[in-house]
Amino acid sequence: MSETAGTAETTADEAATEESPATLRYKRRQAVHRAAGRVLARTSALATLRERLALLDAAGDVYDLDETADIYGNGVVEALETRTAALLGTEAAAFFPTGTMAQQVALRCWAARTGNPTVALHALAHPEMYERHAFSQVSGLRPVRLTSEPRLPTADEVRGLDEPFGALMLELPLREAGFVLPSWEELTELTEAARERDAVVHFDGARLWESATHFGRPVDEIAALADSVYVSYYKSLGAYGGAAIAGPRTLVDETKAWRHRYGGQLFQQFPTALSALVGLERELPRLPEYVRHARVVATALREGFAAAGVPWARVHPEEPHTNEFQVWLPYEVDVVAEAAVRQGEQTGALLFARPWDPGGPGLAVTEIEVRAAALEWTAADVRRAVADFVALVGKVAGE
Repeated sequence: MSETAGTAETTADEAATEESPATLRYKRRQAVHRAAGRVLARTSALATLRERLALLDAAGDVYDLDETADIYGNGVVEALETRTAALLGTEAAAFFPTGTMAQQVALRCWAARTGNPTVALHALAHPEMYERHAFSQVSGLRPVRLTSEPRLPTADEVRGLDEPFGALMLELPLREAGFVLPSWEELTELTEAARERDAVVHFDGARLWESATHFGRPVDEIAALADSVYVSYYKSLGAYGGAAIAGPRTLVDETKAWRHRYGGQLFQQFPTALSALVGLERELPRLPEYVRHARVVATALREGFAAAGVPWARVHPEEPHTNEFQVWLPYEVDVVAEAAVRQGEQTGALLFARPWDPGGPGLAVTEIEVRAAALEWTAADVRRAVADFVALVGKVAGE
């Protein structure tokens, strides 16, 4: 999901003197995110450099800072890889600068082993939505869509796909559908169905860390269902960036060779690696608490919109599967985006910090992420903030 931060198409002279309403609102949203006394979902995307650098204040607690800095993937990067593999219960893990690179590399390695470059995935999966067809344009892979329904694929859809495929890729949770997850039984059957088709299973686990609460199982037991797993260090853990591929050692060693070929073997990556280790130490243990409180926040939002008389509103899923979920409202994007910023400016409390996107004619959708800042909000706080927000929506819509 994104909100335009750039200007409309203009000449260079015009661009120097004019800014679009969307650009101006984005800057206001940045300012209010910094100044507001309370923000339900603080996001690192709007944090200052000083705030982000402060993350490394705790680096000495997770790694010996008197050690030599990493060079081309050794040192602290290897320590992060070892820690990640232990958490996921795999033989090894390889650090990558981006998830886009990581998953292409892992799946092309599997394609060479299976002899089939076809990857079965959901139409809303990240590679289909946000990676400019990188599978086919860069890595020689051929994605085929199992379904476009706003849910995970079913085992019957995997069994019934009318062509062979070498790998099944499952995004856990499926972000674009509302951060949704299957049940444990459904996930187990999905992996079994893939193997009935002689395919390997790869988990796009960008947000796998916080999925353990929904499944009621530790993350290593979830990862054990797959042949390989990708995890992100910044989406849930607040690191500067970075990702990992975890799985059998022979596969991981091969991914490291391809990491070099793809340009992912950077000279030094210690700031990112250290921030990831801090995230694993500090944020990972708190994710179950965030998931539980997300359910409190979701209920309070739903109650607040009903009490405010909004004709139609949806919190999806009604009980969030992770610490993130969607909010849908029956208004134009410009109306709710403006009301959200004004609420922060006028009340000092920012209920909706993330951008709004169109969900259809007259519909707007945003995402809520519940982390440490949200724990300070009670259900009553959320309901009061909803009432203030809806009042501002009415004023903006009437202008």
